[in-house]
Amino acid sequence: MFNPERSFVRHSVIAAFIASAFCSVQANAADLLQIYKDALANDAQFASARASQVAGLEKAVQGRAALLPNVSLSGNDTKANNTYSSDNPVFGSVSANSYSNNIQLQLVQPLFRWANWQQYEQGKLSVVASDAQFAQSKQDLIVRVAQAYFDVLTAQDNLITLHAQQVAISEQLASAKRNFDVGTATITDTHEAQARYDLVIAQEFAGQSDLQIKRSALQQIIGKDAGELAMLKVGIKLDTPKPERIEDWVSSAEQQNFNVVASQVAVEIAKRTIEINRAGHYPTVDLVAGRARNSVGGQSVINQTGVSSGNSIGVQWSVPIFSGFAVNSKVQEAIALEDKARNDLESARRSAALGARQAYVGVTSGLAQVKAYEAAEISSQSALDSNKLGYQVGVRINIDVLNAQQQLYTTRQTLAKARYDTIMSGLRLKAASGILKESDLLEINALLNH
Repeated sequence: MFNPERSFVRHSVIAAFIASAFCSVQANAADLLQIYKDALANDAQFASARASQVAGLEKAVQGRAALLPNVSLSGNDTKANNTYSSDNPVFGSVSANSYSNNIQLQLVQPLFRWANWQQYEQGKLSVVASDAQFAQSKQDLIVRVAQAYFDVLTAQDNLITLHAQQVAISEQLASAKRNFDVGTATITDTHEAQARYDLVIAQEFAGQSDLQIKRSALQQIIGKDAGELAMLKVGIKLDTPKPERIEDWVSSAEQQNFNVVASQVAVEIAKRTIEINRAGHYPTVDLVAGRARNSVGGQSVINQTGVSSGNSIGVQWSVPIFSGFAVNSKVQEAIALEDKARNDLESARRSAALGARQAYVGVTSGLAQVKAYEAAEISSQSALDSNKLGYQVGVRINIDVLNAQQQLYTTRQTLAKARYDTIMSGLRLKAASGILKESDLLEINALLNH
């Protein structure tokens, strides 16, 4: 049979222990900046982006190589055994061994190769695209880390709230039981408190599972258990976006968003691809210089041995005439891909503008919600105090106190969630505009209890 007095003592001790544990670890809790540094070192997705950027830097070197001289050294060593037969019976058949050694050093310097020049320009553009993609990945990491961090705090706040509700309901359940025993309350009060108690126990199990899931998501980013996290200070004030006009943010997003920048570069690369394919119709001119050495030795009917060498230099040209319409086809393909790149650019601009608008609205509406919930918290606390006093003097019943407690705890939890969401909207607004930096995390980190 359920004993409310014993349950109240047991769960009050558990709740107090958990609450004290949350408080005691704050001195050594990891803050947002520390978590971000761990993510920089351990996040697999960011490491992949970093490796991709390093690989992209080589595109400029590869493009420049097509404009530089190509030097090659070739040669061969040949040994032969020859048999010479004569119609003259005096000579008969004669066997002879011979060998030759040829070495050639050749330099080819392109003088006019339009495709090579366009590849060089493409290589430089590819580096810019790689840098833009890496910058976007770094912004994404900041947003992912902050979101995972505040998801853990949200789940943690929810669990703390449920513990507080459990303690409060246990007190009301024990009080209702005592009042029923002395005849000052009805059995209905006890049943209502019992129902609330059973519900909060079920919610607590769900809250524990949710907290574990959110911690696992954060662990996936930083590659280790995050431990305890620093929480937001009480009564923090969040700033409005600067600049205040949404049009300024949208304009910045359409021009500076790193996905937009990468798409702009992709259009320029597509233009160079068209020129590369058109170069299939153009002549090519190369400067060719070389030095050759030939050595011949051995025995033969006419014995010829010796070494010869010589230098050569000249211009080599080639004019394409017909390639089965392959060049025309490749040009048409490249033109279509350029059109695709232009449409991708427009899509990236619209997406960046939409992201900026949504984030801006998230910040402004979030600030309004925070202000409203702060007022609601004060009102809920006053309502709870009034209901407790009314219950003591007999003008309020047990369910009134429970409802007031539920409203206060829910308001506090919702207020904390509104603050987290507003902070995240601010980060997403800067990310959409292409200006999110590590210094923005420092500002948020200052809002945490260290």
